Amino acid sequence: MKRKFLLILSIAYTVFMAYLCFYYFTKGETHSYQVAFGGIFCGLVPLSLILFTKIKFNMPIMLSYFAFLFASQYLGSILGFYHLGWWDTFLHLLSGALLAFVGIALYERMTHQHARSNISYWLVFLFVLSFSVFGGVVWEIYEFSMDQFFSMTLQGGGNFDTMIDLLADTAGGLLIAIIASVRTKRRFKMT
Repeated sequence: MKRKFLLILSIAYTVFMAYLCFYYFTKGETHSYQVAFGGIFCGLVPLSLILFTKIKFNMPIMLSYFAFLFASQYLGSILGFYHLGWWDTFLHLLSGALLAFVGIALYERMTHQHARSNISYWLVFLFVLSFSVFGGVVWEIYEFSMDQFFSMTLQGGGNFDTMIDLLADTAGGLLIAIIASVRTKRRFKMT
């Protein structure tokens, strides 16, 4: 049931972005159709994983992924919410938290359930925070690369924008890393 719902959600998002791509292409709005074109690929990633792998998906993370795509691609870039000033920082805060949740899910999949009681809650904290911050850094590398090689303006404020984004990513990841480590400490009654 979960895979079927995610399949429908992935198809719906991909079709929505394909429609927007066609619509804005016919209107000659280059920026909007390019964002929508990128959105098609973002929708196809989970669709491909659903169709061609047997990965068990974490429903809250997948729903957050699509909500984040909608907020960044459609609301942020196409409808212009990024011009509000705080929208980009807000989304980086959310993406830091979302990546931290992905880090928790990876930790749980990569460690044996019985071994978790022997793993320090500090390691959980560092892994979740590092995973989140690393994701933010990779995104900023992507933005820098697109600006350099394709003359885009993803880093609107240059170094200042990059640092604010990284601080927001870190803050979102830090909050979830603290919660994850406290929960780990309480679950296994560590000192």
